[in-house]
Amino acid sequence: MKDPRHQKLAELLVQYSVSLQKGESCLIQAVDTPVEMVEALVEAVYAEGGYPQVSLMQERLHKTLLTGSTRESIDLWAECDVYRMKRMDAFIGIRGYENPRETSLIGDGQNREYMRRYFQPVHLHVRVPSTKWAVLRYPTAVMAYMAGMPTEEFEDYYYQVTSGVDYRKMSQAMKPAKQFLDRCREVHIVSEHTDLRFSIEGMGSVPCDGRRNIPDGEIYTAPVRESVEGYISYNTSSTYQGTSFSDVRFEFSRGKIVDAQAHDTEKINRLLDCDEGARYIGEFALGCNPRILKAIDETLFDEKIMGSFHFTPGAAYKECDNGNRSSLHWDLVCLQTPEYGGGEIWIDGELIRKDGIFVHEAFAGLNPEFLTGERDPE
Repeated sequence: MKDPRHQKLAELLVQYSVSLQKGESCLIQAVDTPVEMVEALVEAVYAEGGYPQVSLMQERLHKTLLTGSTRESIDLWAECDVYRMKRMDAFIGIRGYENPRETSLIGDGQNREYMRRYFQPVHLHVRVPSTKWAVLRYPTAVMAYMAGMPTEEFEDYYYQVTSGVDYRKMSQAMKPAKQFLDRCREVHIVSEHTDLRFSIEGMGSVPCDGRRNIPDGEIYTAPVRESVEGYISYNTSSTYQGTSFSDVRFEFSRGKIVDAQAHDTEKINRLLDCDEGARYIGEFALGCNPRILKAIDETLFDEKIMGSFHFTPGAAYKECDNGNRSSLHWDLVCLQTPEYGGGEIWIDGELIRKDGIFVHEAFAGLNPEFLTGERDPE
């Protein structure tokens, strides 16, 4: 039996997120995703007059591919997928975690080779700059467990925060916020165990309103590469390459992470030593999805939490390019709501957000009561 929520989500992705036009090609890359959801995406592509391509994968199989990989096998893998990606007008990547720790025992060297020889050429060099793309997760029992919810309750929550958000309204509310950020210079972030200063002068900003991620709800920029000073303690866990890192703390000097600590300090430093750019910040973003209010150790959800910001070691996006290049791009999230100790964000001497609530008029429309329709911004 078809779930009508599949169709609604598929239509959002195809019609709005990648805005597929007649005659355009779309690669649907599905990992650990039920065939019914993939079918809904294929049907939605056909309904717009597009040409669907499908790639099915399992995380367990991905682990096996990596375990026995060599530089030569990864290069061939990348060469084939670069060719296909170059033929695509759009890309939809959907992933349902069956076991987010599946690749935790893969060696650092193989992970590093995969990121440099496959992920960078296929995704960072072709997919991100050359296609209309959107990525998302699919709800699983494991994700429900991570969220601390029964499976059916989590499924309802998932569809509320994905296809249950008015992204067109969010897009309108982000316009004054973008105008403000585009002309700003200095950012100062203060919260418990965090005191950061950096410049965003000349970087510009990008509203994320459902056209790249689902769920969505962030507006991002990048710090001037060598301007970051101070320290930050992230108060949410983050899984990267199969390991869930907690108690992450960075100290910066002239933009570089000069001290990194976590529950596994040795492993996080190995990650940050993968290349020179991994110890510099490539993105700073404010989360504003009105229906995502707590962390579940799933980046695509956690980085959108209302009242959060993420401060990302690694590669910068070309839309806000501070020149940093890396095979790493790790969106680590810090919450500033009262439940997580509160905090303030100041820009050019003006208070923008306090304890997770926007207090500046340029950002007022991004508060939950406005995005959910309970109030209109004054």
